[in-house]
Amino acid sequence: MAAILTVQNLGKRYGKLEAVQNLSFEIEQGSVFGFIGPNGAGKTTTMRILTTLLKPTSGEASVAGHSITHDPRGVRRAIGYMPDFFGVYHDMKVWEYLDFFAACYDIPESQRPKLIEDLLQLVDLSHRRDDMVDSLSRGMKQRLCLARTLAHDPQVLILDEPAAGLDPRARVEMRELLRELGAMGKTIFFSSHVLSEVEEICTHIGIVEAGQLVAAGSVDEMRRRLTPHRVVRLVILDKLPQAKEILMRVPGVTEVADVPERPNHLRLSLTGDDAALAEALRALVASDVPVSSFNEETGDLEDVFMRLTKGIVS
Repeated sequence: MAAILTVQNLGKRYGKLEAVQNLSFEIEQGSVFGFIGPNGAGKTTTMRILTTLLKPTSGEASVAGHSITHDPRGVRRAIGYMPDFFGVYHDMKVWEYLDFFAACYDIPESQRPKLIEDLLQLVDLSHRRDDMVDSLSRGMKQRLCLARTLAHDPQVLILDEPAAGLDPRARVEMRELLRELGAMGKTIFFSSHVLSEVEEICTHIGIVEAGQLVAAGSVDEMRRRLTPHRVVRLVILDKLPQAKEILMRVPGVTEVADVPERPNHLRLSLTGDDAALAEALRALVASDVPVSSFNEETGDLEDVFMRLTKGIVS
């Protein structure tokens, strides 16, 4: 699939400080890309450059075919941006707030009532349309600001910590909303410190540290890159000693171990691709070993993040 957002050798310097260094990556159309890294890693600076709020010191980037340096107006038409700290106009009603921004995007007045209705329904705020913005909870304000970014139907959403400061229920609501927007075909580029939520939503991730891209790719690719071997949990109903002997003869198998306090459970370590996993299972079945469970263990995104930001790359 074609890339809708491309970053090439992007850099931003503040005096002697290099906030972003030689950053390069691509985001495919329709993907949900999680941008993660420690505080001060350069995430917000990168997003502000991509939204044309900051000029890069070096490098280039494009969004939907529009250069951030040569066609900033084209970029702004193609994106919806939600910063980490945003302002809302408290002396407006909810519908007036959206109407104001729709007008800013030159949406005809006759089209705005239907647009506002659709946006409020999408972010589940239809029942608050006539309330003052100031009366909304923080989570509702976050959703309202997300609705604002959708007013001109942008191709790419750039969201800086969209769930920051939200309580657990509001985080779940925001996560479900982002998942729904992804299902609608929107390309989403967002940063977050809540790695478990990134893992649930994202198709791809990029990890940055000290302004540099440490790694980028699909979540599955990142796990495979950092796992020197694959681990499978098996449950064998019978013939356990025979199963161990069979598995140790399979090419790529490095260890077959019992699982403490779990009778008939084995932990299989092996190198290789999916074909190696299939061969291990085939060998057991061919010898009439009754296997009731065969599941690969996978590390979570937090494992990936901690290894990469410590420079541990296998």
